[in-house]
Amino acid sequence: MSSPTSHTITAGLVSLDVGLGSDKVAVIRALAERVVREGRATDSEALFSDAWAREQKDETGLPGGIAIPHAKSAAVTQPSLAFARLAPGVDFGADDGPADLVFLIAAPADAAEDHLAVLSKLARSLMDDGFTSALRSAGTGDEVVAIVREAIGESGVARAAAASAPARPENIEAARTRIVAVTACATGIAHTFMAADALTAAGRKADVDLVVEPQGSSGYQALPAEVIRDADAVIFAVDVDVREPQRFAGKPVVRTSVKRGIEQPEKLIVEAVAAASDPRAERVSGSAAAASTATGAQESVGARIKRWLLTGVSYMIPFVAGGGLLIALGFLLGGYQVTDDAATVIVENSLWDLPAGGLGQYLGSVAFMIGATSMGFLVPVLAGFIAFAIADRPGIAPGFVAGAVAVLMSAGFIGGLIGGLLAGFIALWLGRLPAPRWLRGLMPVVIIPLVGSIVASGLMILFLGRPIAQLMTWLTEWLNSLNGASAVILGVILGLMMCFDLGGPVNKVAYTFATTGLAAATASQPFSSPYLIMAAVMAAGMVPPLAMALASTVLARNLFTPVERENGKAAWLLGAAFISEGAIPFAAADLFRVIPASMLGGAVTGGLSMAIGVSSLAPHGGIFVFFAIQPVWGFVVSILAGVLVSAFAVIALKKWVHRREVPVVAPVSTEVPVAV
Repeated sequence: MSSPTSHTITAGLVSLDVGLGSDKVAVIRALAERVVREGRATDSEALFSDAWAREQKDETGLPGGIAIPHAKSAAVTQPSLAFARLAPGVDFGADDGPADLVFLIAAPADAAEDHLAVLSKLARSLMDDGFTSALRSAGTGDEVVAIVREAIGESGVARAAAASAPARPENIEAARTRIVAVTACATGIAHTFMAADALTAAGRKADVDLVVEPQGSSGYQALPAEVIRDADAVIFAVDVDVREPQRFAGKPVVRTSVKRGIEQPEKLIVEAVAAASDPRAERVSGSAAAASTATGAQESVGARIKRWLLTGVSYMIPFVAGGGLLIALGFLLGGYQVTDDAATVIVENSLWDLPAGGLGQYLGSVAFMIGATSMGFLVPVLAGFIAFAIADRPGIAPGFVAGAVAVLMSAGFIGGLIGGLLAGFIALWLGRLPAPRWLRGLMPVVIIPLVGSIVASGLMILFLGRPIAQLMTWLTEWLNSLNGASAVILGVILGLMMCFDLGGPVNKVAYTFATTGLAAATASQPFSSPYLIMAAVMAAGMVPPLAMALASTVLARNLFTPVERENGKAAWLLGAAFISEGAIPFAAADLFRVIPASMLGGAVTGGLSMAIGVSSLAPHGGIFVFFAIQPVWGFVVSILAGVLVSAFAVIALKKWVHRREVPVVAPVSTEVPVAV
């Protein structure tokens, strides 16, 4: 029996026959505040924001007057259930009307598996009419607590929870359709298990042998191989990637959202039975994660592409953060000239044989080169894991190779995105080709990587290399023609280019234009045109990550996902170091709002920097090379103006221009420190 301090629900977390507000925003906020008042969370606004982000992704209202807003949040210190029986009910998005029974499920960001299992038991109990009837008839908070504790196993007489992977009954008639299903939601706490129970119950009613594998945050028990082998069809009711999808290769498949698994389990079973006897039905690819992780039959092409891109970004972000911060540290320790001979220093010198610049130069060179090496993986990692999202593991090698070719061609993140998509689709197509049995084992480890790499990278080289080179040449010549024009106009143009593609060809031309001029200038002329251009380019390149950091962590946290808010924290330092990759995750998730907003701020910063007459003798380093910038106040003012403009612009676009539902989470640079 659980100790009182470990109880998930207490009477203080229960509200009966109350009105907590006219809409679900007010209800979720009130329940979050209740959790904080009970000392089980530290920040009600943070808990609300995390729950609201989940609510915007997929409404949590369910048939029968139930709603289960839920979230993992760093603000939660103890797994908690806050319950409200509303009078009147509030619309949480269910088709059958408002919800009067609302549970806020609050889990710590690092919740242990046993805590998550307790919360999942509640979700499964909500599928029991007897449980919900008892909640509606309870007269006091203590009665509600007793009912819930019994359901989740925190009382002496706990209800038996359904096993996470039920075994197949032994006496199934051969004629019965055999179906296996996977359920998984974004948090893996509630919808995952509710869908599993709903499908299991519907399978019994339909006299279908149906076995479900819920893939929750507390782990999952994989279905036995023989159960999958004997299945006639598969149901994927998921909002996230299916784990180990290759287990279901070749099976007819019905794809849908996890919420439909809760609300329409009978229809899904009918569709699965039909697919089992339809030779034209879609099947799970033997090598395609895309085929086994789709979030629904209704998923649009745009949503699929976005999901593939976000998979690439999620694997790329650690390289961005770690590499970018190491580069910034290198500038801080070794000065802005550390890049001149950093590679030579780390090879020829050591702690016992320091270079002429002493310990600072040596340590700065080490930090810079490690960071530069990490940043050099960005495009290959992006492309490789985009291909992985499309075609599972056989797509990784072709994707990485195509990304490396994009780097070789200076194609920037655009080349990486295209290369990853090409490699993924080619690997997916190759995996679906019929192959003799003796060749099947070689397909994913030899044939697909070999042919996919040749075709994807070959297409990149043959059809993208020359156009990109011509574009860069044309842009460079055009910028040179503007060199004598109005300084402010030139600054605006350079600012727009720096923020257009976050390290791609257009950005590269602007940066190369500035550094080439800087190399030809003389230090005796600190306010000559090349130094002014260098300052404008560097300042504008710092705007996107700083603006996204300001918007996501300070000004409008509720418009960004928890993942984006975490990325925003890192973006502060990345932006300060002139590493625009800090804005990549935001652009990946919301390209057509983030990029225009960034360009607007970049134009303001570039023009203002030129108008003030800011000069920079350093080609990169951001605020860490303040000693090479004159006047520093003008540099800071220019950046601040652009950051404010971009931050408010992206907030306005997210609020009023076809506001997106915040999902979980892009473009990337091709060079090391400052292809920003």
